[in-house]
Amino acid sequence: MLSIAAENLEAKLLFMEEEKHRLSLIKPLHLWISSALSPTSHFLIPNLLSAKVFPLASVISLHLLDLEGDEEDLQGLKMEAEDLAIPMLHQVTVHTDLEQAFQGADVILLLDESWSEESCSDESWSYDSDEANADEQEKKEKRINEITEIYNKYGRLINSRANEEVKVIVAGDSFVNLRCSLLLDNASSIETHRFVAMATHLENEARSLLSKKLKVMASDVTNVYVWGNISGSFYVDVQRTNVYNFDGAIMGPAFFSQPILTIFHERKWLETDFQDLVRCQHAAVAEKTGQASAMSNANGVLTILRAWNGECSPDRVFSLGVLCPGRFNLPDGIVLSVPVTFTDDKWSLFDVPVGYMLNERLQVSASELMQEREPGSEESDAELDI
Repeated sequence: MLSIAAENLEAKLLFMEEEKHRLSLIKPLHLWISSALSPTSHFLIPNLLSAKVFPLASVISLHLLDLEGDEEDLQGLKMEAEDLAIPMLHQVTVHTDLEQAFQGADVILLLDESWSEESCSDESWSYDSDEANADEQEKKEKRINEITEIYNKYGRLINSRANEEVKVIVAGDSFVNLRCSLLLDNASSIETHRFVAMATHLENEARSLLSKKLKVMASDVTNVYVWGNISGSFYVDVQRTNVYNFDGAIMGPAFFSQPILTIFHERKWLETDFQDLVRCQHAAVAEKTGQASAMSNANGVLTILRAWNGECSPDRVFSLGVLCPGRFNLPDGIVLSVPVTFTDDKWSLFDVPVGYMLNERLQVSASELMQEREPGSEESDAELDI
């Protein structure tokens, strides 16, 4: 019996060594999601773990981070993810603190969003002191301080723990540009091209609104660009927008398109009503559903990841908040939504002429973002003017 026990122990130890070696050969892609209990995350997870999104990954380790969430709820989400039985899913871990946050991260999706019933009206706070009362200004500054504190920590952790070639996407409805710029401030050892703030959802919503107006499919509307402050005074640029399959005076085959400014003559609607409709779309959805526009945000994140990982044409243009130093006469450290393309695992600014009017709008967005970075500056400026 002792001899058999010794043989069993030897076989057990050998098996453990072989298993350890086998596991060491697995190199999973480490994917981190913050605010993992958000509705956006629930839409994302089943679609993320796919070769269409990560064509070069063999398996994925999913890390669910939620600093304000209940660990039991996170464990439930972990069980749901595991029950999907997706072949690419290697393992799921849950985190409710920053002790191990972003360790070895290859992709980080920051979905942090504090949505409430008041968010519909507060989502794009007015920068005109005549319109914003003291309570709204105080709430805004409190929120900015909270965001600044946590995103400074996020940036430092990403800088020290994530892989050098990490891909970071900042998504959501509020202070998206600010959150991205705070990460850049605190992750100096990682290349700036590894960080983007998502504006793709606004671009898609604009295309949807235009398609309804023109009675075509949303996929028939192309080259819509979003410039500026994603959560504030952005501008939807249709100067280069083309429309396919439009039922007008001139028609052609499926590959034939026409500039929207040639077939649609309501210039005032494009410059006023249309801009307001896009700006209010998220708030309208939130008011009806009682939560942030999760499906649209999730689709935007998936679109950007596919493009970033080489699954889209390098000629396709996306609207993203990025750092563009030395361009458009902007202050240093400002993240603005601009048209970009993806090539060789990096984004590049799409070369579009910026006229006087558009440059003026970018300066307004830059001014808003500077006020977000220094929320007390607006009041100080007002006092100086007086």
